[in-house]
Amino acid sequence: MFPNYKEKGIATIQGQLVMFTSDQSHYSVKSCASICGLGTDNCVMVPSDETGRMIPTELERLIMERKTRGHLPFFVCCTSGTTVLGAFDPINDIADICKKYGMWLHVDAAWGGGLLLSKKYRHPRLTGIERADSVTWNPHKLMGALLQCSTIHFKEDGLLMSCNQMSADYLFMQDKLYDIRYDTGDKVIQCGRHNDIFKLWLQWRAKGDDGFEQHMDRLMELTEYMVKKIKEQSDKFYLIMEPEMVNVSFWYIPKRLRNVPHSPQREQELGKMCPVLKARMMQEGTLMVGYQPDDRRPNFFRNIISSAAVTEEDVDFLLNEMDRLGNDL
Repeated sequence: MFPNYKEKGIATIQGQLVMFTSDQSHYSVKSCASICGLGTDNCVMVPSDETGRMIPTELERLIMERKTRGHLPFFVCCTSGTTVLGAFDPINDIADICKKYGMWLHVDAAWGGGLLLSKKYRHPRLTGIERADSVTWNPHKLMGALLQCSTIHFKEDGLLMSCNQMSADYLFMQDKLYDIRYDTGDKVIQCGRHNDIFKLWLQWRAKGDDGFEQHMDRLMELTEYMVKKIKEQSDKFYLIMEPEMVNVSFWYIPKRLRNVPHSPQREQELGKMCPVLKARMMQEGTLMVGYQPDDRRPNFFRNIISSAAVTEEDVDFLLNEMDRLGNDL
């Protein structure tokens, strides 16, 4: 995209480079803009809808806005599985926009990429991912691999080598006895590193495609079970939205608020109770369920099921224990 960047530096590019990502994306995307020298002001946060999915029309509007200022929009990060809501940006719609304006499409599937292994759940969530120029995927998240196990995939073969190779012949000799295609040393930024991929290879050999698919399907089944139980106890729990993956967002409703009509004021009260209930969980030592606000809501609970060792009985215990600990709030 910018062939002189490696040797001549960013100053040779005529115009300010600008990247785009969802306002629900992982903070590391914005951090990348800082590390790469673009500046965080040039990482444009695209509005998302109420489910946390990037709005394609807003993306195109912001691209055009920056172009009229003489900037160079070059990169869009599409999130497949946001951290909080577990939302999947519409890849095909975003890919169409990237193609129209000649921009690089990256899909951050670090969280949701594991669903590619499930025939039942991969579509429509990840439909169009094959159109991406690059994809990140972290098996240590949804697939149960041990930390650290992260992968990045490129459509163009040899791109990492051309971008990062420094031809340090005293380390990366070309006449070794083994196949040097498997030597990652000259493809990446760091030199020495752990062989993080071995644990995934071993795990895949043990489970196979079918085993991983069963793992993904089981996590989604448990999530659907939890949603069902929350709906059955609608006096005690309020489901914020139907989840796209294993992120279940909800409020616990204490006894004193159960007959109060739902409203923004009630949400504020429910949000205030999240830290108190979380503290009780920690003090009791029985549960750990995260909470956080977003740009539309005060604090709410976000339960994640990422282990196939979890059972329906565990889900029942979680909800019952929250009610026991929070009933008098």
